[in-house]
This record gives sequence, structure tokens and C-alpha cells, in this order.
Amino acid sequence: MSYARTAILIAGMTALFMGAGFMLGGEVGLLIALMVALGMNVFAYWNCDKMVLKMYGAREVSRAEQPEFYDMVSALAVQADLPMPKVYIMDEDQPNAFATGRNPQNAAVAATSGLLRTLTTNELAGVMAHELAHVKNRDTLIMTITATLAGALSTLASFGLFFGGGDNRNNPLGFVGVILVMILAPVAAMMVQMLISRTREYEADRIGSEICGQPLWLASALDKLDQGARRIDNVRAEDNPATAHMFIVNPLHTKAMDTLFSTHPKMANRIERLQALAGEMRGAAPVVSPGGRSQAQQGAQNGPVKRAPRTSSVPRTGGSTRRKRGPWS
Repeated sequence: MSYARTAILIAGMTALFMGAGFMLGGEVGLLIALMVALGMNVFAYWNCDKMVLKMYGAREVSRAEQPEFYDMVSALAVQADLPMPKVYIMDEDQPNAFATGRNPQNAAVAATSGLLRTLTTNELAGVMAHELAHVKNRDTLIMTITATLAGALSTLASFGLFFGGGDNRNNPLGFVGVILVMILAPVAAMMVQMLISRTREYEADRIGSEICGQPLWLASALDKLDQGARRIDNVRAEDNPATAHMFIVNPLHTKAMDTLFSTHPKMANRIERLQALAGEMRGAAPVVSPGGRSQAQQGAQNGPVKRAPRTSSVPRTGGSTRRKRGPWS
């Protein structure tokens, strides 16, 4: 159901783009918008990782440059039955991370320098396991194509007056249609992004917890990242809001619209779900505090949680369902 919902939302984004073209240029505008949407999807499929990484000034690092971080990603990739992704670091104070790439064979994970300074080893493992879960679920392609279409839709709306003047006989609603596109198109695009991101973030939290074996590591990390993202600006993300949904926590906070159209689930809800998952792994019901934060941090500081005999499994290559031990458990 999750994948079907995501496919419907992407189809909705394409329909929005075509609808905007129709409002600006009638049937001719619709056909042009359809061709542009298809062309942008093909371009994004082959170049999505390069586009986003370059946008954020990410630099690829090798094991010689970042041995501990590189080895951590490598161990988690083995645990997740994934090829080793490329590893990037962004010189950015805000603690955050994202994954990109059209498939697991061409994936990349990127972390900010602020993330590496802020988190403990266990918390960092939880975050990178979350990003590898996006790779495993092939969310990276979906989220990047969505960002591309959202950016194109906003650009189309910005140039609405130029492309669809009120005296254009191909425009079914005239100047009113142009105004509607300029106002409603960016809002609709942001809402679709929001729905896609919220659908995929919960699933990545769950699978990422299974990869590293400790949901409380990610819960503690999310609490720190949420506080850091609220205090520290991410200028590149503010300049490119269509990519905000790719990050593990919302990087936007300086504009009023950032809060109104948040692309991520509420942090308290994510942490509460992770605490519940930790309780299931221990074989006992979790005790969740009202805020859901201090308990998560305490669990991460206390180290690995002893789990009851396994009752679930994570599929492995070759069809086996035997769960492997986490690299830190």
C-alpha cells in the first residue's frame, strides 16, 4: 500500500504539471507540459544524484579521508544487503543527511559536517542506517523526481504571466487562469511533496532500525537533529526548498511557509514509533514518556538493548530470511 500510495502521488504531481500547462496554454500547453514532464523525469533518472550533490556542494570522501565513517557505512551496507554506496560530506553546520541515486547500484549517502560533530557513534549509525533504508526501498529515485517536478512547477508558475497572457486565446480561463496557476501550483506541489515524504520517512525509520539493530539510536539522533535544524540555518536548502523532503529532518525554518508546509512527520511521532519498536525488539511493551525525548537519549547512551529471540526477519539476497547481527550489537 505504501508503494502504491507513493506512485499515485507522483502521478498526481505529473498531473499538476500538465494541468498548469493547460491553464496557461490550453491543449497546446497541456501537450508541451506533458513532454517537458517526461523529459525532466528521464533527465532526473540519470542525473538525480549529481544534481542534488552538486547543489549542496557535497564532496566524495574515501576510506583514507574518513576511515571510521566510511567503515561504518560499509558495515551497515553489508547488513542491509546493499552494494557499498558512495560517501559524501557537505560542509554545512546544520546536522542533517540524505541519500540519493537512481538505484542501489548507483546510490550515494551524504552527511553534513555538523552531523559528524554532533552525534555519537551509535547515533550516527542510526542515521546512516535510515538513509540506507531509503536506498533499499528505492525512495531516493522517487524523492528526487518529485523534487525535480516540484521545482519545475514552481518555475512554470513564476513565469505564468510570460507564457500565458490574458489575451492568449489558447488559455481557457484567460488572466484568471494565470493567476490561479501562480498561486495554487506551488502550494499543490508542496503538499504532494509533504505527503510523499511523510509516507516514506516512517518506513525508513523502521527499516533503518532493523538494519542497525537499535531503534533508540535513531530516536536519540532525531531528537538532536531536530533541535539543531531549528537553531542552525541551511542556506542552500532555503534557496532550494523543493529538495527539503530528501533530508532526514526538515532543514527549513527561516520562512513562515516552512512551518506551514512541513515535508516531514512530527518528530515526537517518529520518536514514539521508534520507542515502540524498541519495546517490540526487547519482547516487552515500551514505557513512553510524554515528550519521548529523554528516554530515547538515555537508551542510546546505555548502549545496545538486549533483544528477545527474534520473531521477525529481514529478507536477504538469495531468498534467505535469516537475520544477520548488526555491526554494533
